[in-house]
Amino acid sequence: MSILQDVKQRYAKGANNFESTLCCKVGYDKKYLSIISKEVIERDYGCGDPSKYVREWEIVLDLGSGWGKICFIAAQIVWKKWKVIWVDMTDDMLELARKSKEEVVEKMGYDNIEFKHWYISDLKTDLDKVWELIKNSPIKSTTDYKLLQEEIEKLKKLPMIADDSIDVIVSNCVLNLVSDDLKKDLFREMFRVLKVWGRIAVSDIVSDEISPEHLKNDANLWSGCLTWALQEKAFLTELEEVWFYGITIDKYDEKPWHVVEWIEFRSTTVIAYKGKQWECLEKNQAVIYKGPWKSVTDDDGHTFYRWHRMAVCKKTYWIMTKQPYNENIIWVEPLLEVKDKHGFDCSWKNIFRSPKETKSWVLRDNSYGEGSCC
Repeated sequence: MSILQDVKQRYAKGANNFESTLCCKVGYDKKYLSIISKEVIERDYGCGDPSKYVREWEIVLDLGSGWGKICFIAAQIVWKKWKVIWVDMTDDMLELARKSKEEVVEKMGYDNIEFKHWYISDLKTDLDKVWELIKNSPIKSTTDYKLLQEEIEKLKKLPMIADDSIDVIVSNCVLNLVSDDLKKDLFREMFRVLKVWGRIAVSDIVSDEISPEHLKNDANLWSGCLTWALQEKAFLTELEEVWFYGITIDKYDEKPWHVVEWIEFRSTTVIAYKGKQWECLEKNQAVIYKGPWKSVTDDDGHTFYRWHRMAVCKKTYWIMTKQPYNENIIWVEPLLEVKDKHGFDCSWKNIFRSPKETKSWVLRDNSYGEGSCC
């Protein structure tokens, strides 16, 4: 708790005075910065730009939003009918973000930014409602305390961020501030609140080696985004364990940002997706991997061989029609739709689909299609 308090104090200070040691150099799309106050732009403690992964007509959750730069950019991208949710624990940053929001909203002409004040590893507890409970029912005994805990648990059944409600989660140089024992909770919460086919875009610091305990216990190194950063492989493993798939390293700085006791800490951006929680059904579908490698294996262990028709279930087929796979895959639908529900045994990982299967039950002539390909 003492280290956590040091982190909060350092970032509270950073909300009021620029501190260069908290930031990497980041380039943002200038067309979105013109309506954001200079006070916010100057306090840039990020290590990437996850806002560039936001699209129109999306509900965006920004974890560890700080004074709101990413939120203010995302609010312009998604447009007025959609929403951006700000989440952070630091009171001073919340105050600055709320103040800056007034100017941004006035210039945009609409308000689609919502503030949530709490820890990013717990997206169930609504702090504003908890404070309301405490204010209306002050704790004067152990019984009062127990009743308060029971009421808080009831609140979690109506979570601050609802299940399956977010299109994209963005985060900029914040996950490294979450202690190791809470990181799994954080990833589970991120997965819970995402819609099916939703995604995360996380810009953060990673290390090439695991930091030893004596470095993790250094409050200055922790609050400086270093020693609680996830090791590269561990980062991907943590995401896989909570069922994210299609995990992609989209940015990886060649030069480390800092080196401490020969451990390299560098900025990276990772994209990951949600959407594997479907029943496996046989619909006579196939996918063809275009290349350039001879074969590739997905997160579920299916191997796709270049220029081979691979039999897949409906779930895998739909996953392959979406990012990050769609540019490398050709999709083969059956000529006659399979309407009955037939189970597909996904324990058989590498099944070739004969062209006869996708053409079965359909009488075909040998005429050419319209036009000419020559």
